[in-house]
Amino acid sequence: MELFPNPGFGWLNGWILIVLFFAVYGIILLTFLKKSSARLFDRTGQRKNQGLRRVSAVVLMLIWLFLVCVTPLKIGEVVFVIGMILFTLGLAGFVSALITFRNTPLDQPVTRGLYKISRHPQQVAVSFAFLGMSLASGSWTATAFMVLGFFGIHRKILKEEEACLRQYGEPYEEYMERIPRYFVFF
Repeated sequence: MELFPNPGFGWLNGWILIVLFFAVYGIILLTFLKKSSARLFDRTGQRKNQGLRRVSAVVLMLIWLFLVCVTPLKIGEVVFVIGMILFTLGLAGFVSALITFRNTPLDQPVTRGLYKISRHPQQVAVSFAFLGMSLASGSWTATAFMVLGFFGIHRKILKEEEACLRQYGEPYEEYMERIPRYFVFF
């Protein structure tokens, strides 16, 4: 791992993992019905005027995206193997969570599949995948930006839970009491 790996444009850079992640995401989204897709991206009930926080989170993620895209993968090194394991687990978890989300009736909160161990398995899985990309590129800087970006996403998740409480009421409140927000004990 390096603080600032030598950037450059090449075939074996982190952009390959980013393209793979978003290609799989796009293919899964094509299987969503219009109403399920609208539910996935619904921001009703969440404050829209978060201004500086939203801009900060976007800037952090854009910097992370750039760093990963221009950083060569550390193929053959231990960080690459660890990164690829995290990336693969994250991508598989994300696909699983999306499919469960898609298959849940619109009038019910999602509580099956990975949602039995985390209230937000999509975000947890994406975080694992993005952390894996950062590690596979061997960049401490990219890893730091990804972690900072996750803290920005945490605030969005809190607002999402408030919206779910308003929409689903008592069943979602009971679900919140049984299932940790992120994973196992968080």
